[in-house]
Amino acid sequence: MERSLEVEGINIYVGNISFKTVDEDLTNLFAQYGTVDTAKIIVDRATGRSRGFGFVEMPVRDEGLRAIEELNSKDFMGRSLRVNEAKPQRQRY
Repeated sequence: MERSLEVEGINIYVGNISFKTVDEDLTNLFAQYGTVDTAKIIVDRATGRSRGFGFVEMPVRDEGLRAIEELNSKDFMGRSLRVNEAKPQRQRY
């Protein structure tokens, strides 16, 4: 019986981001490793300033895992990035 190959994407947490970094900077950084669906820096609702972390979604898991391996602890815009697979979002009640 043949099993269809399903491409599973990956959601990546990127921490210790410079406050000057914008979404496009993250997209360009991760695009070196494959296709990027979305790249979003999380901002404070009250001030509109970056909170210093964000998320990148990549449709091909292997490309995302390679990006994590290559970019974790890498200097980017003067900061040593913390990059790993994002934990599933918790339900809010």
